[in-house]
Amino acid sequence: MSLTIFILLAATVAIGAFVQGAVGVGFALIAAPVIGLVEPGLLPVSLLILMLPLNAYLAWRERPALDSNGAIWITAGRIAGAVGGVWILSRISTHDLNLFIGASTVAAAAATLCAPAFAPGRNAFMAAGAVTGITETATGIGGPALAMVFQHYQAPALRSTIALCFAIGEAVSLGMLSVTGQITPDKFVSALQLVPAVIVGAFISQHIHHHFNGKVLRISVMGFAIVSGAAILYQTLA
Repeated sequence: MSLTIFILLAATVAIGAFVQGAVGVGFALIAAPVIGLVEPGLLPVSLLILMLPLNAYLAWRERPALDSNGAIWITAGRIAGAVGGVWILSRISTHDLNLFIGASTVAAAAATLCAPAFAPGRNAFMAAGAVTGITETATGIGGPALAMVFQHYQAPALRSTIALCFAIGEAVSLGMLSVTGQITPDKFVSALQLVPAVIVGAFISQHIHHHFNGKVLRISVMGFAIVSGAAILYQTLA
């Protein structure tokens, strides 16, 4: 990894961690498309490694607002979905994976923006968990399905519950990817080099997340995701 690429990825990761800390989602939607454009070999392993400590911290930071019932059902679906994500990774090429990342990013962001308000129940939680398990294990992107389920919750409940679901799911995904030999030393080292950027972004979000206009930022993140996903599709198909 060249110094220029490292600086670009570190800045992207810091911004993603800040957005995730302020809104509850957005890290993977911001980081995955950029990583996919400049260092696609790092996906999804390095992204999952970076998100694990970030989401563990966010879940702990706002633990009083946690929706434990929703987290349980999402985790149940998430574990089942992770198997599907591992299967996808074992069957497709880097070219097809980039297509999947680009298409899933655009579709998920658009769906999140358009989803109507509703009160989620057990089936909705499990479905969101299953979708998240597939997409996050295969591409590192899992936020949109959970954002659709929790988008009308109060901000602290949304951030803490999604973060806990992410942290548990990322540990499951990394365990499965490790068993299948997808976690290599270079990907692990690359992720560790970017951890300080995660810490910086999370630290900044800690001091302003109570005052942030979550709706505006959410729309901005989804708009960025759609543009980034479209850029990956264009680069892959060109």
